[in-house]
Amino acid sequence: MPRGWPLTAYRLARLDLMLRALDLRHGGATYRQIAAELGREDAARLPATEWKISSARSFVVRLVRDATALMNGDYRKLLRIR
Repeated sequence: MPRGWPLTAYRLARLDLMLRALDLRHGGATYRQIAAELGREDAARLPATEWKISSARSFVVRLVRDATALMNGDYRKLLRIR
């Protein structure tokens, strides 16, 4: 890899979660199902009103949003050397 490659361990882990979340979403999974699949099982047990304001839901929505952006062309940002 070129020097200065921006992919840290954290970013690699987040990319992995993003791809998994996007695959699940395109497979028809709800955000709640995605959260449970990604290790946030407690989210599956929350009442609907608590789920709407939960950090797990916000996390999953951001993962899917960011993964969709990558899929639609933002992946080129990964190729830039900083």
